[in-house]
Amino acid sequence: MRGAALAASLAIVPLTAACGGGDDGADTKRKRSGVSVSDAPANGVVAPAKVEVIAGLIGCRPEIRINATELRQGVCHTKKVDYLITTFPSDELKETWLDSASGYGGKYLVGTEWIVSAQPRMLEGFRDRLGGTIRQLRGTGPVAEPSTS
Repeated sequence: MRGAALAASLAIVPLTAACGGGDDGADTKRKRSGVSVSDAPANGVVAPAKVEVIAGLIGCRPEIRINATELRQGVCHTKKVDYLITTFPSDELKETWLDSASGYGGKYLVGTEWIVSAQPRMLEGFRDRLGGTIRQLRGTGPVAEPSTS
């Protein structure tokens, strides 16, 4: 289900990016939310916005799935987890992607011009290596009720 949600949100990015005629306020939203990029404690640097470099810092070789003007995306498979790395040519496009993905909810590790998506329990370990900030996006769909059986 999460893969379908990510795929759907990616389909929206080129449309929203192409329709933006000027400042869409993404920088303003980010500054107001207090989101900042932190240095990676383990490496002392912020990971560059390149899928292959980010994957290497995590310990995987990515399979590039999307190579477009608006974003590059690769998927990695490790023994512990599968994860998705998305890079952008600008933080404005990254924020547009996050705005689109917010309808689906979820947690993401977000850095300068990049996003890593994985099982939420794995994101903190990735943050130690890459830096960035873990962001919780609120979904707009129905919430499953707990089972009473």
